[in-house]
Amino acid sequence: MAIATINPATGKTLKTFEPLTDAEIETKLELAQQAFNKYRRLPFEQRALWMQKAADILERDREIYAQMMTLEMGKTLKSAIAEIEKCALVCRYYAKNAAQFMADIAVTTDASNSFVRYQPLGAILAVMPWNFPFWQVFRFAAPTLMAGNVGLLKHASNVPQCALQIEAIFTEAGFPEGVFQTLLVGSDKVADIIADDRVKAATLTGSEPAGESLAANAGKNLKKVVLELGGSDPYIVMSSADLPAALSTAVTSRMLNSGQTCVSAKRFIVAEEIADEFIKGFVEKFEQLKVGDPMLPETDIGPLATPAILKELDNQVQACIQSGAKLLTGGRPLSENGGNFYLPTILTDIPINAAARQQEFFGPVALVFRVASIDEAIALANSTSFGLAATAWTTVSSEGDRFISELEAGAVFINSLVKSDPRLPFGGIKRSGYGRELSIQGIHEFVNIKTVWVK
Repeated sequence: MAIATINPATGKTLKTFEPLTDAEIETKLELAQQAFNKYRRLPFEQRALWMQKAADILERDREIYAQMMTLEMGKTLKSAIAEIEKCALVCRYYAKNAAQFMADIAVTTDASNSFVRYQPLGAILAVMPWNFPFWQVFRFAAPTLMAGNVGLLKHASNVPQCALQIEAIFTEAGFPEGVFQTLLVGSDKVADIIADDRVKAATLTGSEPAGESLAANAGKNLKKVVLELGGSDPYIVMSSADLPAALSTAVTSRMLNSGQTCVSAKRFIVAEEIADEFIKGFVEKFEQLKVGDPMLPETDIGPLATPAILKELDNQVQACIQSGAKLLTGGRPLSENGGNFYLPTILTDIPINAAARQQEFFGPVALVFRVASIDEAIALANSTSFGLAATAWTTVSSEGDRFISELEAGAVFINSLVKSDPRLPFGGIKRSGYGRELSIQGIHEFVNIKTVWVK
């Protein structure tokens, strides 16, 4: 795949980039190793000053970076601005808390002194996706750099300007040369990079095949990996739910990033007693959404990131309909606009054996199911290979307790929109990946948890 900026709203190629040569990759890996040898010894106070400065730069130039994201992958400008602000938030969070998270933990034993010490590992490779070009990187970089590691970014090939800009932000913030570097390379180079002795671990956010490939290569080289992969998140609405709030949040969740979000709701599981009312309101709200130029403030849904994603999504929708599902609205590309636009789509009456029940729809498509009981709702929610996050709407406390205990997911949100928050760990189970980002758990993923015993 070419490394290029291709505007998904128009299909026009705006800028192309030459991938790094093997010699250039070698230079960057050596620079990362030399930088780590010095950077790891710097005090947290110094790292925190630089991280705070990075947050300042993000906030100062938020509109410039937001426009860059919108141009490269098509998210609405208003959502891109919010993404930059969230990046600044995670920088400030770790600047404030990293020293505490990495502090020695005393343990009482029969030793004179025994404790646990957290120490950085070295260069960490991040293989990042295009759907949140800044946020995915900063939620890795903030804890990783504050822990004393150095970062190597292999970003998606359709967001090269974002990738280079992120390195420039850390450089302007004052981080030493080599502490954070962008590698403009294709996916064919990842195996060799992870095999290099100077690279100590890796993290990937992306598809299942990409995760499998990185995990296999890391395993072959006995290196740790954190994976955040796909999701087909359930959104359960019980008969006791605040229906207007559940409906409004359902639309927001499904349409985040034009539906191109791993952790958004995708399967809407609704109690039979309220299903007709929910579906009626759901269709009305979908049909009111404005699809168009992502730079305009009134636009709700921008283009999908690439023509291939658009084609795959439409193939999934058509296959679902052919299997016997009922189309309630949408169901086709908006070709008259040009670019990679797809109409907000709702499918229901999906047969038991339909492939759609096990797939992730990465675009503005919602699947709606009716259930007769909480047992059926939980069973259906857990019936996929994914386990990223889940939402449940109920005002019955016993139902809420069951959802919290029985839903198979890395996160369960009751009566609220699923979202990542720097203060809470983020990640999935099953085929949605393993390991955690954010909070104290995130900063401890890429450290040596060293036991110290002094007699």
